Amino acid sequence: MSDSAGQFSLVSSTSSSSSVSSSSSSSTRAALGGCTGGGSMSCAALQDLLFWRDVKKSAVAFGASLVLLLSLATLSAVTVVAHVALALLSVTISLRVYRAVVQALQKSEEGHPFRAYLDLDVTLSPESFQAHAAVVARHLNQGLQLLLRLFLVEDLVDSLELALTMWLLTYVGAVFNGITLLILADILAFSLPPLYEKYQVQINHYMGLVRRQTKDLMAKIQAKLPGLAKKKPE
Repeated sequence: MSDSAGQFSLVSSTSSSSSVSSSSSSSTRAALGGCTGGGSMSCAALQDLLFWRDVKKSAVAFGASLVLLLSLATLSAVTVVAHVALALLSVTISLRVYRAVVQALQKSEEGHPFRAYLDLDVTLSPESFQAHAAVVARHLNQGLQLLLRLFLVEDLVDSLELALTMWLLTYVGAVFNGITLLILADILAFSLPPLYEKYQVQINHYMGLVRRQTKDLMAKIQAKLPGLAKKKPE
């Protein structure tokens, strides 16, 4: 009885520790805007890449995206697409010819080397297309409503924040071009999530301090200028 009780306690402690780690991981993803609570599989796969759950897949994705952006920074888009297509065709044609030669020498019937991929169903059903179109339309409508609200100054504070952001971006654009910003964004996308997951408590603490100070500052400004006060929903 004592051995079974010890095994039960060991199993329960292991399951509780795994549940704690999974809950902390889900909270980290939620804090970074992750798709918790029934998110799509593609979004979950993207998060696994950014959080380096599988080091090999994340390294391949990071390296490929970085090489592609660096190539676009030095070469034209047409040249990059042509070289990528040539490299892919060189690999596939070489494998196809090699398999054909081996089959001819050994007189075997191994079939096409890419038959498994050729038999994949890559067609987009009308239902799936309509679902994706509905999601795109919803986000597009939300974006248009947000732009209309900001540029027509429904709320003066939000419009001033947008103006300040655009003013700062003029200085950023004077230093970096679009490709450089994409390279920096790619590096940050693969480096910040693991760092945030490791130092989540400290980062949340300082972010909370900054948010409270910003909120207090905006409250003081709105108190001195009543015209800036946000309208309360009726």
